Amino acid sequence: MSLEEVIDMSSRLVLQASSEPDARETAAVLKAAGQTFHGIVAHFEKIDPYLDIPHPKRCTSYSQPSLILHMYKFALSEESKNLFLRAFFGWMELAMDSNAELDFEKLAPRFEKFAEYLIHSFFLPLKATGGKTPQHSPAPHSAAQDAQGGAAASGFVTTSNRLSSLRYECLVRDRHRCVISHKFDADEYELRYKKDKMNARDDDGRVFDESTEHFGVLEVAHILPHSIMSRGSSDEANAARQATLAILNMLDKGVVHLIEGVEIDRSTNALTLCLTHHKFFGAFDTYFDAVEGQENTYTIKTFKRVAALIARELPVTRTLFVTENRTIDPPLPRLLAVHRAIAHILHLSGAGAYIENVLRDIEHNVVRSDGTTNLAPMIHLSLWGWVPGAVY
Repeated sequence: MSLEEVIDMSSRLVLQASSEPDARETAAVLKAAGQTFHGIVAHFEKIDPYLDIPHPKRCTSYSQPSLILHMYKFALSEESKNLFLRAFFGWMELAMDSNAELDFEKLAPRFEKFAEYLIHSFFLPLKATGGKTPQHSPAPHSAAQDAQGGAAASGFVTTSNRLSSLRYECLVRDRHRCVISHKFDADEYELRYKKDKMNARDDDGRVFDESTEHFGVLEVAHILPHSIMSRGSSDEANAARQATLAILNMLDKGVVHLIEGVEIDRSTNALTLCLTHHKFFGAFDTYFDAVEGQENTYTIKTFKRVAALIARELPVTRTLFVTENRTIDPPLPRLLAVHRAIAHILHLSGAGAYIENVLRDIEHNVVRSDGTTNLAPMIHLSLWGWVPGAVY
């Protein structure tokens, strides 16, 4: 899929995703469209080439029918599902209320392009940039600027200052602990020990017991990546961002307004995690399952065996910390639910392993002689600014 094709398809999809439902879309029409959708997916499942790939080499591809099916299944509301159906039928150039016999030979290239578009415009950039939240602590130049009224006077807060504030808020709200492992922040412990020696206490007032307490290097982790709102201002970058947000809207209609602009860097879209958990959470390998009937309580699970081996506590159920009087907002369940949906789609379709293979090639600047290198996604990531200098 060429860059020009993706930009053209982005415009079409954004238009479809933002349009109001057709008045003819009755419950009966939507039900019939759902049945047609499942019939189309079932046809391509039967001839899915991914199933014939030996298991050790499956990371070189992914299941397009499974990706499209689970994108629909994991949409978080009926409204979102209907939005996805409209985009799918528009892409396939089919009327939702049509009873015409399907020409699968004609539909095949459109089906393939739709799956590629979902990968290149959504899942690939999200997985490539997840787990890479810039870590900012208050810096001397920021303090000097603030003292002179620099940022405040202009009414402009830099990204660096926002992320510094976010880190501070998350550490305070989460009591300087990783919300999964409950390891205490190593830097904060060192400060408290220097001040109070063996009487140093945690945020709950308990004296640290060095024989049992666990410490770690903690980071602020975005639930939905910071980078999806911080690309460049070129036409290509804007097209990439709009496409990503349009697809996100199909998972949960209306969720985009929760992360638009500076909202992406609010405490509602962030957690405090140790390095290991940040890596796997950011890559959508670890996810939070809401426990029904218990506010702010989740069972945290992972699809990665190595994540469970490194962090022996998984799966684990945790109630997330809140500040007194909720002066700092807790993570939004809605955003954690979207993160969970993305994690499942990536895992069940094989797209997660496929993208990891692409990212390994980018990291090592690999172009294989056997032709198995995934050049198209590498080029898209580089040209659209998701991974600077990805292709040389």
